[in-house]
Amino acid sequence: MSKGKSIHALIILMFTQFISGGVTNTKGIVLDQVEGDLGLDMSEFGLVVFIFQLGFTLASVVIGYYTDKKGLRTMTIIGSIIMGLGFIGTGAAPNIMFFLGFYMIVGFGLGALGVASNAIVPAAYPNKQRQMFNYAMGVYGLGMVLFPQILNFLFQFASWRVFYIGIAASLVLVIIYITSVAFPSGRAEKIDLKAFIPMLRDAQFVFLMVFLMLQVSAEVSFTNFFPSYLKSLDLGGMSTSEKESMSAMILSLFSVFFMIGRFAVAYLSNWINERIILITFSAGSVVMVGVSFLFADSFPYLFAGAGLFFSTLFPTATAFGTQLSKNGGSALGLIYIASGIGGGIAGYIVGLASEVFGQAGGFSVVLIFLVLMLIASLFLNSKKSSQEGYAAAS
Repeated sequence: MSKGKSIHALIILMFTQFISGGVTNTKGIVLDQVEGDLGLDMSEFGLVVFIFQLGFTLASVVIGYYTDKKGLRTMTIIGSIIMGLGFIGTGAAPNIMFFLGFYMIVGFGLGALGVASNAIVPAAYPNKQRQMFNYAMGVYGLGMVLFPQILNFLFQFASWRVFYIGIAASLVLVIIYITSVAFPSGRAEKIDLKAFIPMLRDAQFVFLMVFLMLQVSAEVSFTNFFPSYLKSLDLGGMSTSEKESMSAMILSLFSVFFMIGRFAVAYLSNWINERIILITFSAGSVVMVGVSFLFADSFPYLFAGAGLFFSTLFPTATAFGTQLSKNGGSALGLIYIASGIGGGIAGYIVGLASEVFGQAGGFSVVLIFLVLMLIASLFLNSKKSSQEGYAAAS
């Protein structure tokens, strides 16, 4: 592949990862604003999270299939168009029903861009895949760090609607760029539905799916509901605007720890196996979040430390799953489905719990997810897998 094509592919990859990280880490901040603007109650708040995750999960499966059929450039453009239309519709939504509908489109578009951008790496950098994925992971984390602060600044003179419409405008520039430059041809790894059968018969893969459902449940619930939870605390009589600024800062710090954790474990994984990493960081997340709840009124910044322990759980569990199966594409498909189900249902559960028990009571469900996740991690042992993938890799 020519150097020009590789550079263009890298620019698109980094931009989409930056946007994805930023949007993912600011959903809770935006929804907290929507709550007052459109009259969103906490059960509807949870429904919004569910709708977003449903769209994301559908895209992970559908777009992977069509990227293989239609090509990388076409599906990256389609993903950008879908996501842009979703943001325009969401930003202009006059009521909750329109907001819900377009937010599902945003989730679908974000999932579509994720699949397409991940397919860029093996197509443009076949011999530097690990290095490029690490760069992409770093830029994703940078988006997570910066976007809450951008929103915090924006809210001083504009609303969440301007933020979403602004993202849509930036995606127009992406589409123009993609259509005007040389671009690599690439394909997403195929998903073979028949390969799901042996994976679902393998107790280890089932344990992994349960672990991932709980892990994504905890992470999605944390990032989406933390701003509302923080506003429910007294915090020495702080004003609402001061709490909003603090929330954005804590989520940015959470993302800094998130980045540090991922890079550190990427290095440590050369010597420590996945099972030990998953158990250790699962236990750490339980302790960190539990202690943070105890000191929430006096020092809420402790919650930021959870980012360190959340950081590596999903990528490490994904690596664990793909080594169990000889069909990596199908394993990833099943992993994304389990993750989407977990994130979607969790949002709805926490939303309902917040409506019934208050925002503090609803947010505490995160700790329940984490404890169950830790228990699930204790059952993970790739050496007990019944599939051929692990035996072949051993």
